Amino acid sequence: MNAPMNLHQLLPDLPQLGSLSHATTLSKVADRHLDALEEEAIFILREVAGAFERPGLLFSSGKDSCVVLHLAEKAFKRQVSGLGERPRFAGKLPFPLVHVDTGHNFPEVIQFRDERIKEMGERLIVGHLEDSMTKGTIRLAHPLESRNGHQTVTLLETIEEHRFDCMIGGARRDEEKARAKERIFSHRDSFGQWQPKEQRPELWNLFNTRIKPGEHFRAFPISNWTELDVWLYIQREQIPLPGIYYTHKRDIYRRKGLLVPVTDVTPPDASDVVETVDVRFRTVGDMTCTCPVESLASTTADIVAETLQVTVSERGATRMDDRTSEASMERRKKEGYF
Repeated sequence: MNAPMNLHQLLPDLPQLGSLSHATTLSKVADRHLDALEEEAIFILREVAGAFERPGLLFSSGKDSCVVLHLAEKAFKRQVSGLGERPRFAGKLPFPLVHVDTGHNFPEVIQFRDERIKEMGERLIVGHLEDSMTKGTIRLAHPLESRNGHQTVTLLETIEEHRFDCMIGGARRDEEKARAKERIFSHRDSFGQWQPKEQRPELWNLFNTRIKPGEHFRAFPISNWTELDVWLYIQREQIPLPGIYYTHKRDIYRRKGLLVPVTDVTPPDASDVVETVDVRFRTVGDMTCTCPVESLASTTADIVAETLQVTVSERGATRMDDRTSEASMERRKKEGYF
């Protein structure tokens, strides 16, 4: 595939960005590279369907998983929408959608998930962290402890219960240092653990799909995409997303440089000052560790303009759990985390 383009190739007038309206900015951003990224992703999805017996597509309703779901529909369904309409597809995917529900998801995201599944008519398998807690495989230190890291247990139990041999996900290499070390087809051993030193090169898009009984793979079709690529593709393909990705007013308090949303599981302390701020989420996850950013971006074009200027990754800017140490994500991935 073609080499990735830098921002000055995408937007020659980048130094003058501040003087442009967001609509004008979007019209100046070249998106022809998206065709190559889309082609590669569809090829990977079809490789998964052809190489594995029981794959599943991880669908959290986040922007990346919504993009992967759209790509899967393009790969396996027939498009029935007319020119200029939001893409609609007929047919069924060759694998179910899978969501690990921590019980602390944003209500808007769960509502979007259920409405999207109903609209598509696809099968959804939900692994509930509450079930793992009932079985005793997960024990929380206190009721308001973040459940984000614990979902590894529920994910591995869901994989074992349904005998999945490959899980498709929306991870991208630009998100975090540990994810940049992972291959498109990531081998997991019989304990569900990732061993970076056992990865094989993927020259010429030749992927390792050989597994032993009890092992499985994770496949990442949009590994080579950036956050900007994702938003450009969402704009071009008119992909629906949960409303919290766009600007809205929310009560927050400030802690360690982050805007912590006021929720039942993230209540402010007596010393915290609660403010109502215009915010949006760059990524969605467990409410106990996912924070919004200040923003007035109400359209995809606005978000593209913002993304062109950010200097901190979405996880670095919004995830409390990834700030514990430089190796926090890699440690969790080795334990089986997505």
